[in-house]
Amino acid sequence: MPHSIRIHSFPLSGHAHRVELFASLAGIAHEVINVDLASGEHKLPAFLALNPAGQVPVIEDGATVLSDSNAILVYLARKYAPSWLPSDPVLEAEVQKFLTLAAGEIAFGPAAARLITVFNAPLDAEFCATVAARVLGKIDAHMEGRGFLAGDTPTIADVAVYSYLAHAPEGGIPLEPYPNVRALLARIEGLEGFKPMPATKVGLAA
Repeated sequence: MPHSIRIHSFPLSGHAHRVELFASLAGIAHEVINVDLASGEHKLPAFLALNPAGQVPVIEDGATVLSDSNAILVYLARKYAPSWLPSDPVLEAEVQKFLTLAAGEIAFGPAAARLITVFNAPLDAEFCATVAARVLGKIDAHMEGRGFLAGDTPTIADVAVYSYLAHAPEGGIPLEPYPNVRALLARIEGLEGFKPMPATKVGLAA
């Protein structure tokens, strides 16, 4: 029986959710250990020994300890679910492009907008909304006539963008203008093993 990887997580973190989501979609045996961020557990020595940056997610796979959600996705796909990271150079480059987008414009746009409304982060809401509209427009155009972001089957690119795009309305970022983005999110949600991220009440009544 394969051993289980340990995912140190936080329920409302999109970065942590993308790792949990991928493990679930790819059928990778895992256990989730929720870190109590509110009480500062992520700043205690035991957690800092795993990730000196004091951030979730972190995974433990035997003696291997990894942080950074996108790096974790690459590692898990390479080791346990290679079909989720294409070996074709062009498709692999396409996947990397969306991992960069997830760490860049998605992080500074919809993810940051949600930090303001859900966690009262002292960020510039107007700037976040502008970046969010730009990246959503970019992905919506890219998805015209496509099923998934890179190739005909789901990859870690789709997993990397899902959490913060799906929860963009919690940050006051509407998804109505982006039908292709909404279709992509629905397609991901229809995959076997899909695991939702808990919704917050903020922004969802709109």
